[in-house]
Amino acid sequence: MLRQVAEGVLVHESGFIQSNSVIVQGRDGVLLVDPGITRAELAGLAHDLRELGQPVVAGFATHPHWDHVLWHAAFGDAPRYGTARCAAAMQELLSTPDWRARVAGVLPPDLAEDIPLELLGLITGLPSDSAELPWDGPTVRIIEHRAHAAGHAALLIEDRGVLVAGDMLSETLMPFLDLGAENPLEDYLAALRLFEGVADRVDAVIPGHGSVGGADQLRARINQDRAYVQALHDGGVPDDARVGPSAPLEWLPDVHRWQLQRLAEKAQSGAPE
Repeated sequence: MLRQVAEGVLVHESGFIQSNSVIVQGRDGVLLVDPGITRAELAGLAHDLRELGQPVVAGFATHPHWDHVLWHAAFGDAPRYGTARCAAAMQELLSTPDWRARVAGVLPPDLAEDIPLELLGLITGLPSDSAELPWDGPTVRIIEHRAHAAGHAALLIEDRGVLVAGDMLSETLMPFLDLGAENPLEDYLAALRLFEGVADRVDAVIPGHGSVGGADQLRARINQDRAYVQALHDGGVPDDARVGPSAPLEWLPDVHRWQLQRLAEKAQSGAPE
């Protein structure tokens, strides 16, 4: 089911960790951002778009994690964009002979057979200095950063007042760091500053996973995520319900402890963080 969150902006929520596919209506069709997750959900999304008479004219992947680079043949062969770093990461993965096995190893076991990998990651990288998405629709500003994953980008649909945040700014998930980066904590804080810089222009924020929030929730989520990351940076204990005894998902405290362990290992090895 598609839900309108702003003029010309709709969201489809997957059953997998509230994954959000975002549809932006343009003159001759739609921009489809991060479609997912199962074959049935993707086919259903394609059906809903046909019912609207809205073909897919462009796609965008916010970052190179498997659940954000899926596709379905029913969407057609529209160009699928991402940042240059995102596309490079996918090209590197797809060039390895065992890429299917590698991806299968990180899929949720209960859904693995239902997740289509045939068109995974076929992303066209935009020039590194691209400020806007090239398509015939509302202006979509690209906000690239290094939080969560190299090549991650949020999209600001300026005249609709919508921020498509990718895997950030969730009320359910605490910040998931890119622990392979040199400075994962600083990268995350820098991205939050970018979001803060456009907050006055945002009426709705769409996280990769979780519920759509309004303008007041955007600022609250920025502050909550900053407090979590800053606590890790300062060696303190985050006061964050998402990783506490009443965490919304039972495995989140384990991910939190794993992040703490990896950061401690990086510190012991002499890495910046």
